[in-house]
Amino acid sequence: MKIPAFLIGGVNSGSGKTTLALALMRAFTRRGLRVAPFKCGPDYIDPFFHRQAAGRPSINLDTYLMGQEGVRESFSANLADADVAVVEGVMGLYDGIRPDSTAGSSAEIASLLDLPVLLAVNARGLSGSIAPLVKGFSEWRSTVRIAGVAAAFTGSPEHALLLRDALKAADLPPLIGTLRRNPKWKLPERHLGLSWNSVSDVWLDALADAVEEEMNLDALLSAASDAVERPDGDGDGQDAFPPASVRLAVARDEAFCFYYEDNFRLLRNAGAELVDFSPLHDDALPENIDGVYFGGGFPELYGAQLAENHSMLESVRACAAQGKWIYGECGGYLYLLDSLTDFQGMRHSMLGLLPGEAKMNDRLQSLGYRELHCMSDSVFRKGTCLRGHEFHYSSASPGEGAGELFEARNVRHLAVFSSAGALRGTVCGSYAHLHLGSNPDAAAQWVEAMKQ
Repeated sequence: MKIPAFLIGGVNSGSGKTTLALALMRAFTRRGLRVAPFKCGPDYIDPFFHRQAAGRPSINLDTYLMGQEGVRESFSANLADADVAVVEGVMGLYDGIRPDSTAGSSAEIASLLDLPVLLAVNARGLSGSIAPLVKGFSEWRSTVRIAGVAAAFTGSPEHALLLRDALKAADLPPLIGTLRRNPKWKLPERHLGLSWNSVSDVWLDALADAVEEEMNLDALLSAASDAVERPDGDGDGQDAFPPASVRLAVARDEAFCFYYEDNFRLLRNAGAELVDFSPLHDDALPENIDGVYFGGGFPELYGAQLAENHSMLESVRACAAQGKWIYGECGGYLYLLDSLTDFQGMRHSMLGLLPGEAKMNDRLQSLGYRELHCMSDSVFRKGTCLRGHEFHYSSASPGEGAGELFEARNVRHLAVFSSAGALRGTVCGSYAHLHLGSNPDAAAQWVEAMKQ
């Protein structure tokens, strides 16, 4: 069965992609359609919003992290039972890893998956000039099809008519609709540019009301109709996973909330049962586990609460003493260190399973893709190559008594020491957010390590 699917690509960052994506996802969901949400690039925040708007997990699509075949496979695997697929792009439509290539861009994803593009344009101050702008985007790559235009930040219905007529006169993709300027549509102020739980259902419903009024959603669905083949299946994926051979405890709460949904799918496919727990609110780790996974998040906002949960700290330390593998990335890595100093200069004792201290800084410390080579056997075998992404305001000063977990390089093949991480005993961690889709054997290696 074929279903409508489209990608929302922006002229640039700030063109209204996220607001439009949330509005459309919510509007379609309220119509009774089952929306499969996706996000281009290594982003954790927008997928949280997508999940609120559509009521189901949002999946990252990134060719650097997953490879082209990995993107195709993930996209198809997450379409089961969907009625429409909405993919939010990243940055501008043609912004990728390099300026001379579409690699890593939203345009690459649209071309790879043969998705029509709804081009989001910041129309503030534009009327007739929208035509050459859209013409340039429409003709830049023959493999990218602009099916329609969504004008954000318009001033009035009359403004929308000017934009519509300009596109029609130039025989360009039509104006599907607008989203007029409204202070209410601004996403709430976010911690260091990040947030994960600050969009209310009332806000989402009001946003959906606006696009129902200002956009021709039927025309959009028609332009995107029959875009992709939906695989057979009921969509819950439970019957597809093999019997579990290990139990992996996964930290999931306000402090640890950054995970790729596909990592969970790949681990389950490799034989892991995932058991959620909260380092903030629970007294101890789940029973009968074979390993622990601490993802990224905001431990700096909950430093005192994490430090004061002594029973949880002792439970994790006891798990390490039993020789079970414990892995942390970014915020989870900081939790494994001796201490974390927050933005107010308060020092909080952490697990102390890896030597080193971390502190928060006012400026971004590191950002970008990483290629990682395992320096020793850990949850992954020595010599294994993985890919990930790094984004953090904290800095860590490693202590003595641990080895480097990874040899890390960026997309220009330059060494990146912040991603090297640390390994001591069966405890390891790094700043890099790994995508297990970067190596077909990675999830299986992790499961096998937990069996030993």
